Amino acid sequence: MSAMRLVIIALLSLTLISGCSSWRSDPTRDWSASQLYEEAKSALNRGSYDRAVELYETLEARFPFGRHAQQAQLEIAYAYYKAQEPEMAIAAIDRFLQINPRHPHVDYAYYLRGLTNFERDLSFINRWIPQDQSRRDAAPLRDAFEDFGNLVRNFPDSRYSQDARDRMMHLRNMLADHELYIADFYMRRGAWLAAAKRASYVIEHYDQSDAVPQALVIMVRAYRELDMNDLADDALRVLQLNFPEEAQRQRLSHLPQPHRSS
Repeated sequence: MSAMRLVIIALLSLTLISGCSSWRSDPTRDWSASQLYEEAKSALNRGSYDRAVELYETLEARFPFGRHAQQAQLEIAYAYYKAQEPEMAIAAIDRFLQINPRHPHVDYAYYLRGLTNFERDLSFINRWIPQDQSRRDAAPLRDAFEDFGNLVRNFPDSRYSQDARDRMMHLRNMLADHELYIADFYMRRGAWLAAAKRASYVIEHYDQSDAVPQALVIMVRAYRELDMNDLADDALRVLQLNFPEEAQRQRLSHLPQPHRSS
């Protein structure tokens, strides 16, 4: 027998011995599905998220067709969410929805997806220190709005639907403020047409948001600068009709008045 074959046989033997030793030393090797689930749940509740994920994955691997395995798929997602690993949480939620489209907790899966996207770009510091929400990346906020919308449309009587509606209102204001932040950026650089388009987008897509009055103000100013006086007059009339107090306040701040042709 060649020396090379002896080396290979020795390595294989060590691997098998190591594997058997590892299995014998695994304290969960004789656990039932319910015991694995309860231990994983306990780890989750005490904040040991990595351990919870490990136990949930072990449960799903050993007992893939039981009710505990289905619940484990969803609670793994929650563990990732609590561990601030949004990409892993989203992947776990999507997998759960794909495998269990009729599961009784599908509504919660959409809710958790919305929460995960809402907090997706928040750093540890920003979770505790107030920040200018208008400067956040809008993409995950739009995703969160869509997730909560899916929940409200498909499960209007869900226990999570009212909170989802409240969060959608908040998200609508945040997304509108984000558009105004960009519009202001353009205005400070003299890009009046781009600013007007951003403000118009707010009126068209976030008409119930608190940002509408300021969007109209931006449209008036931008269209005046572009000598598009008819559009400026239209925006100002809408502002005066629907938000007279804001129109009055802006007039005192020298907001240009409707153009009158001679």
